[in-house]
Amino acid sequence: GAPSVLGFAALASRAIALNSDAGGELALEAQAILFAARERGSIEIKATKNAYDSSQRLLAVHVELAPERILAFRSRANPQFTLAMLDGFRQLCGTGLVMHHLGHEFSLTHRGFTRATEITSDAVAHLLQQAAELDFQD
Repeated sequence: GAPSVLGFAALASRAIALNSDAGGELALEAQAILFAARERGSIEIKATKNAYDSSQRLLAVHVELAPERILAFRSRANPQFTLAMLDGFRQLCGTGLVMHHLGHEFSLTHRGFTRATEITSDAVAHLLQQAAELDFQD
């Protein structure tokens, strides 16, 4: 997974450096990630290294909804969903709407937060319903 994460990071850095235009049409997957991240802006790309099921070992987009609440754009039943969401994330990186921080951690840029306010829940509801919310409680 590290080479892929580095690829996303390089793409995001290049888009920011070149001031890539973020005004074009975004795929629904990219819109769903923006919508989910609209409050906190924190996104991680990670996999479950020791998972038994191979679909759980795929890299997946994880969005922080609130402290200790994560929305994982991952589907055990439909790995294509997981990969489509990664492609949506790639689009966000390429348009300068996401920036890389450390390791597997990314965030929305200022333009990303602005663009996220333009997306309605109705437009991406079917994708959000396929994602799994992870709730970490004491």
